[in-house]
Amino acid sequence: MNIINAEDKRFRNYGRLITEVDFAPIVEAMESMPIPEGVVYEPGLASLESTSAYDKIRDICYGETDIQIGHCSGKNTLLNALEYHRSSEINVFATDAILLLGKREDIEEDNTYDTSKVEAFYFKKGMAAEVYANTLHYAPCSANPEGFKVAVVLPKGTNTELKIKHADVAEGNKSEDALITAVNKWLIAHPDAAGEAGHFMGLKGENLDISK
Repeated sequence: MNIINAEDKRFRNYGRLITEVDFAPIVEAMESMPIPEGVVYEPGLASLESTSAYDKIRDICYGETDIQIGHCSGKNTLLNALEYHRSSEINVFATDAILLLGKREDIEEDNTYDTSKVEAFYFKKGMAAEVYANTLHYAPCSANPEGFKVAVVLPKGTNTELKIKHADVAEGNKSEDALITAVNKWLIAHPDAAGEAGHFMGLKGENLDISK
């Protein structure tokens, strides 16, 4: 799979590298965090939200909107699914990592998506990137055998448990409401992905693997 350097202008179709905020305190706070064998995501961590970077990220990057800073860490080479939010997401790379990205406007009317349209981008440790709200993304992929650690900044409450019942995929519903799997999270999964049972299986084509 062709992997593009995140500094390439093609990344501008999906997001931007952030240079106006010092994210070093986030990276430093993640240095001692272990890398699990699978993939672990936590919406918010006190150890990250208590860093000196928190206020500047909230005020400058999110216009004073309340935010949460969590992480996604582990070992992964597969696409498995794609999600989007109604807001930008900021990723802070505490290790090198690869993001698999697509465009929301390429989702078909029946909410299916062709994985051949996905592009892969390589981010170096210390980089921070805003992933735009119309960009499809999911768990990062490992850039090396040791795995990855990426801080994830989102509006407060995102990716937490839903409070009401939404359209049921099991009943054959293919509306956008059926894609909602958590607060501010719409997800389309690949039928070959382990661990995505019960979600809308709308990814067509290969379950992309960066190791191939």
